[in-house]
Amino acid sequence: MKVRHIVLGLLSVSVIAPIFLYTDRVGNFFNPSSSRRDFLDDIAAFTLSGDTSHLNVLPQETSTVLKEPIGIVYSNHSTNAFPNEMREHKSARLLSATNEECQPQLHNPIAIRQVTDPAPANLTPILDSHSNASHHLAIKLEQQPTQSSSKIDQKEHSDNKSDRQTEPADAQVRHLKDQLIRAKVYLSLPAIKNNPHVTRELRLRIKEVSRALGDAAKDTDLPKIAFDKLKAMDQSLEKGKQIQDDCAAVVKKLRAMLHSTEEQLRVHKKQAMYLTQLTAKTLPKGLHCLPLRLTTEYYTLNSSQQNFLNLEKLEDPQLYHYAIFSDNVLAAAVVVNSTVSHAKHPSNHVFHIVTDRLNYVAMRMWFLGNPPGKATIQVQSTEEFTWLNSSYSPVLKLLGSPSMIDYYFRAHRANSDSNLKFRNPKYLSILNHLRFYLPEIFPKLNKILFLDDDIVVQKDLSGLWSLDLKGNVNGAVETCGESFHRFDRYLNFSNPLISKNFDPHACGWAYGMNIFDLEEWRRQNITEVYHRWQKLNHDRQLWKLGTLPPGLITFWKHTYPLDRSWHVLGLGYNPNVNQREIEGAAVIHYNGNLKPWLEIGIPKYKNHWAKYVDYDLMYLRDCNINL
Repeated sequence: MKVRHIVLGLLSVSVIAPIFLYTDRVGNFFNPSSSRRDFLDDIAAFTLSGDTSHLNVLPQETSTVLKEPIGIVYSNHSTNAFPNEMREHKSARLLSATNEECQPQLHNPIAIRQVTDPAPANLTPILDSHSNASHHLAIKLEQQPTQSSSKIDQKEHSDNKSDRQTEPADAQVRHLKDQLIRAKVYLSLPAIKNNPHVTRELRLRIKEVSRALGDAAKDTDLPKIAFDKLKAMDQSLEKGKQIQDDCAAVVKKLRAMLHSTEEQLRVHKKQAMYLTQLTAKTLPKGLHCLPLRLTTEYYTLNSSQQNFLNLEKLEDPQLYHYAIFSDNVLAAAVVVNSTVSHAKHPSNHVFHIVTDRLNYVAMRMWFLGNPPGKATIQVQSTEEFTWLNSSYSPVLKLLGSPSMIDYYFRAHRANSDSNLKFRNPKYLSILNHLRFYLPEIFPKLNKILFLDDDIVVQKDLSGLWSLDLKGNVNGAVETCGESFHRFDRYLNFSNPLISKNFDPHACGWAYGMNIFDLEEWRRQNITEVYHRWQKLNHDRQLWKLGTLPPGLITFWKHTYPLDRSWHVLGLGYNPNVNQREIEGAAVIHYNGNLKPWLEIGIPKYKNHWAKYVDYDLMYLRDCNINL
């Protein structure tokens, strides 16, 4: 019996002893302060270590009761910077991370019990301070991605805004045109042709889109239904895309269309260039009627009414003299009217107008009936210059040759010339070459201002006579801002005569408004230089016809560059001339084919010219000349 009790006692000790030794609750019963102190030391060591990633997500609590996790508080600024769905997604990510990080701790019930027990008084301030620091760090880390995300969103918003601003004004128009091309390609493919329903639908869409597109050049010109037609066409094209699966056939058709379009474009460009040149050469009906009407009126005057006044001023070198060589009555009138309108002392300005035999009477009648205020007018005919003949002038001999006439008037050759502008018959007119004979035409003058008949004067020009040309003969505005206005554009530098004497990159200059020092001209014998080079160019191998190439050669190293504001060019061919330059220019020049008196003239520039024409005059009304 005793042995039995002993055995049972040993068994009881062997079972109960491990429970007493390893159970935490019993261990705390014997040494409660030591266990609590060890745990708190572990917590303090964990909190004060460098790794605070877990504490940042869920800040520590110093209360004895387990509280709910603290949510992230967004300011009004940060809240407004995010869409609702982004805030929800961010909160969801935060909660997910919190749950994942907290799950390992929840599986340890001992740690939970120990955290919820009251902490010693001496450790409470330490834990509170670290808890607050962790809380502030969490908020700071949350705000940092918020701010960076806000910057990203703002940048994306600005990028989208700039994309909208830089989007072409004709984006929808281009889209509609592309749709038409795709639809036409699909209609030509066998797979689509075999499907009558899709074929009918595509043809209907092509008609609708073509009608909606019309002549629109930009999106604002499109009707409201254009967007609906665009979407309907997209749906029809999608059907065609599903039916047509042979990409090689589509590529082949597109290449054929591209080649055909390029060929048509080349032909149309050539036709447009030819028609533009033809229009520039053609005199409008109204301007043909005007000289006839003026000539009839002139011969109704008696002899005393056919003379101009102030003839004594014609050779006075102290006055401001202008040379205008033109066969266009209305254009010459605009030059004179605009010049006198801006002259400070109109009575000191003298205009020498030279025209051909056909327009001489009409030109005289115009200025007799419409005198330019106090200014003096002289009208001369080329017939009066008896000294100017083919024996004296090589250019006259060349212009009268059969080969030159054949060059200009053989139609089958004119159509094939790539430089149609050089075939303008105006180059056959002696009026175009009189500028090289100014000292002979005006032997008693010292300076003269040459003006083309396609210019408009906007300021007083008397200051040009006081300019010091530094011993040069020609004062002109240079035009080398563009590469095609340099010498190699006008002269044949493959010819050794040109390449040895001139610089291909030398800056060109403009005719149209040039102040000439006639005294220096005579002294340096510039006219003889002109004759010598004209003889060398008898076969047109040095330059094509015209007056600027021989002018560049004749006045080589004898040209003084004027300020650009004196003379602004390009209004006869360039629709993009700077408006400020036009407004600040003393002279604007309609050089090119798009003259302001022609229907093909650039509309926005016509008013600068038309304001010096009185369309209520009887002669203009009779000839139906209007703006």
